[in-house]
Amino acid sequence: MSVIVLAEHQQGSFKKKSFEAIQYAAGIAQAMGTSVTAVVLGNAGDSEMQQLGQYGATKVLHVADARLDNLNARAYTKALVAAAEKEGAKVVVGLHDVTGKAVFPRVAARLKAGMVAGAVAQPDTASGFVVKKTVFSGKAFASVNITSDVKVVTLMPNTFAVKKGEGSTAVEKLEVAFEDKDFAVQVKEVSKVTGTVPLAEAELVVSGGRGMKGPENWHILEDLAKELGAATACSRPVADSHWRPHHEHVGQTGGTIRPNLYIAAGISGAIQHLAGVNGSKTIVVINKDPEAPFFKAADYGVVGDVLEVLPKLTEAVKKWKASHN
Repeated sequence: MSVIVLAEHQQGSFKKKSFEAIQYAAGIAQAMGTSVTAVVLGNAGDSEMQQLGQYGATKVLHVADARLDNLNARAYTKALVAAAEKEGAKVVVGLHDVTGKAVFPRVAARLKAGMVAGAVAQPDTASGFVVKKTVFSGKAFASVNITSDVKVVTLMPNTFAVKKGEGSTAVEKLEVAFEDKDFAVQVKEVSKVTGTVPLAEAELVVSGGRGMKGPENWHILEDLAKELGAATACSRPVADSHWRPHHEHVGQTGGTIRPNLYIAAGISGAIQHLAGVNGSKTIVVINKDPEAPFFKAADYGVVGDVLEVLPKLTEAVKKWKASHN
């Protein structure tokens, strides 16, 4: 009766968010007096899968079908349901990301399970199975008690720090009887951004808005991001104006991120943008308008022209790094 968790990977490489999901599942397993089984789909190396034991998995079920290397919601659902049934799982855990949003509602329906999407805390099992999540675009929290026999929970990425332990885990092959219709939708090509810190994985993010005044000034923001080792992001008007690529757009209609530090440069702070970033641990706002709404959500604020403030901030970071080497 183990807790099942989907361990996502890219070309066999497991990312921080997968380790976080496994640790979250391990917390649930400990409260329930059971163990964690990680499910890996597609091609992945045994040594990489065995290392999942360092984050709390006691077993790995590997569905080694190359067609699963790219997201296929129908096939992923079938594989996870097969794993859950094999293990007699009462809890299935995933991430509240692109894969999780496409797959886990289907898994819940197949298992006749209650589901909470976007959990931000370990479930309270003292009196039921109560899961805390954000509501109203992150403006409030809700506590949801899942009363069904089987429960499905997806975790908001970058909610907990990842702690690496010791040891490894056994890997078992899981055969799933796929049909041609399971792969009726096929991925023909995948284009991924390389050479930068992925926004979903980033712990530090520097983001720009219309206050940057044009794409020709973006190097100022990128200089700060480079010194901090941060990812870059932008508001929707910037992406719509083609100053920056769409994958950098964060907000209600873009990506949702939860970095440890979010620096907003020249962004007014419309509610749609806040919905995508208000899970950040610390928010720093730089804006020349002292009445900008974003200041109400900020932990720290600087009133000033971003084109003047950012270079000074970059120099300050350089000096700090030089004095601490």
